[in-house]
This record gives sequence, C-alpha cells and structure tokens, in this order.
Amino acid sequence: MTLDAKPPKGYLRVGFPYEKTLGMRRLTNTPVQVLEAEDSGIRILCRGEGPCFIRHLTEEDEDLGGINLIDGNNNIADGYRVDADFVWPSAVAYDAQGNITISDEGNNTITTITLKGEVVGRWGVSGKGYGELNRPGSITYGPEGFLYVSDTYNHRVQIFQNDGSFVRSFGQFGNSDEDLNNPWGINVDAHGFIYVADWGNNRLQKFDSEGKLILSFGRLGDGDGEFNHPSGVTVDSDGDIYVTDWGNHRVQLFNAEGKFVEEFRGDSILSKQAKNYMITNIVAMRLREMTPIEPQKRLRWPMTTTMGSDGRLYIADYGSHRVQVYKKDIIALGENEIGDLMRSPTLYTQF
Repeated sequence: MTLDAKPPKGYLRVGFPYEKTLGMRRLTNTPVQVLEAEDSGIRILCRGEGPCFIRHLTEEDEDLGGINLIDGNNNIADGYRVDADFVWPSAVAYDAQGNITISDEGNNTITTITLKGEVVGRWGVSGKGYGELNRPGSITYGPEGFLYVSDTYNHRVQIFQNDGSFVRSFGQFGNSDEDLNNPWGINVDAHGFIYVADWGNNRLQKFDSEGKLILSFGRLGDGDGEFNHPSGVTVDSDGDIYVTDWGNHRVQLFNAEGKFVEEFRGDSILSKQAKNYMITNIVAMRLREMTPIEPQKRLRWPMTTTMGSDGRLYIADYGSHRVQVYKKDIIALGENEIGDLMRSPTLYTQF
C-alpha cells in the first residue's frame, strides 16, 4: 500500500502459521536481531560471552559465512573481520547504501560497515548531553534517512543524521505519559511514527515525528496486552505491531489501534543444520530421544522480531540459539468487502 492510498476498511486474518527454524547452537549462538539479506536469506547479529558476529544464512539454512565483530572461540571460519573496538554490540540496521550500522552499548558508539566488514563511519560520545549516549540499546533508520537511537540509560530517543550530527531528542525518565524508563526496542514506520518498547514501564508507546505521544498500551503482567520487560518492536505495512515480550518468552501481535490479536510462543522443529548435526552425533541423538520435545519448541528470552518483505516474521530466539520463522497470511478488505464495526463483537462461528 502506498502512502497516499486509501487504507483498507479491515482485514481477513487467514492465519499466521509457523514455517521453519533457521540456525542452531554453535552456528547462531544467542541471536539478538535479524536483518533480511539483500539477495535472499537473513543476517543475524549474535552476541554472547566472548564471540560476537553477524551470520549470513540462506532461507534453506545454508551457512554463507559472515562478519566477525569480536574475537572468540566461535568466530566464523573465513569470515570478514571488522577493524573496530566493539565491546557489546546491541543492534543493527541497514543504511540507505546497504551498509550495516551497529550500535554498541558497551562503548556508546555507532559504527557503519560494508558487507565485507570495512568501516565507513564511526561516532559516538559517552554522556547525557544532547547527542551523547549512555547504553544505546536499539537503532533504526526512518523514511527520511535519519538514524533513531533508543538511548537506554538516558531514558530518551535521540535522532541523528547518518554522520552522527545531532537532530533532536525526546523523552525523560519516569512513568507518566511521554516518559520513558530504559527504552529498548525502537521502530519507525513509513509514515514517520516512532514506536518504542518501554522496557522499564512495561508498555509500548507510539510517538509522532516530534515526540508527541499518539498511543500507549501495556502494563506488567502475563495476560493479553501485558508485558514483562518488552525488548523489541516491529511494525509491518498493514500497521500491525509486534512486541517482543522478553520476560514472558513470547511475541504479542496488536493491530494499529493497539488491540491484542494473537501471540507467538514458539513451535520450533529442528533446523536443517541442527538435524544434520544430530544425525552425526550419537550422544546428542540419545539426549533428544530421552527429553520431552514440547518445551524445546518454545521461545526462550526472545529479543527482537523482523518482518521480511515477503510476509515472513523472524523471531530471534536468544535462549535457544535459533531463529523461528512464521508466515503471515492476510487479505486487505475494501469498503464493500466487510461490515461496519460492531459494539459488542463475538466470533461465534468457526470456519
């Protein structure tokens, strides 16, 4: 849908089934975030105690190598190495040239590299003044090309030009409207609205481009629309909002008005890489045969979600060292294709 097109009157949500799993322990250790690759497949930011890298996988779960950010025992063999002093990389985003921008909450820097690991830009100063950073948790580029940073320990969102020039910021510590408490995940939609996963306040907030509050929902809990430290947010072209509910081990889906739609708790089977590994490891085969399968399917401490251009939802399943993939099936409905809103809706017929 183009920006000037008339929005749909409603949607037929056909389903959102689990499709597959990509990656495994030793290949995608502790995945933090997924980027859709420019040709096909995905790039995965993985960080743990020691190694940190960006792994490139095909949609068939074939390993295409990647980029080593920090030395460690599980570095990518024959992968590119970045000549930069990373400490604790926290998020990645593509710039307009297709380079990868990386935020580092360990040294309060923003670094941009090519797909071969060459540094083409690096900036960042520790502090609490305008343009200074204190544990930048997440980053994203907006439609105008600015970089939006969740300046987590400064309890605000800061906006920069690609070279690090400060543009503006909004937010302050607190729990009232427009306040933030350790904001983490951030996303900007095609219209310039800013979505923030307000980690410490257990809510999702939506702002306009100047930082004025538009929508807020959520509270501490484990029910529908409740959160336990939300760590990520993604918004797709239908206006649907995906909130990574880190402490509740799930992802929740809301419509554009913040109404709860459904949740994802994990349905994983073995990935192709994991299956091949298990077949060649008789001890691992026996351990899996002796262990209940049900809990192994579920998400554990998911960090972020990414919506691909083909409607695939990628969930960075941090605690299980993999990416779970779901496929959205939805139909936009026009003026004469769906009834008017009802005061007391009840779906009493199953199809």
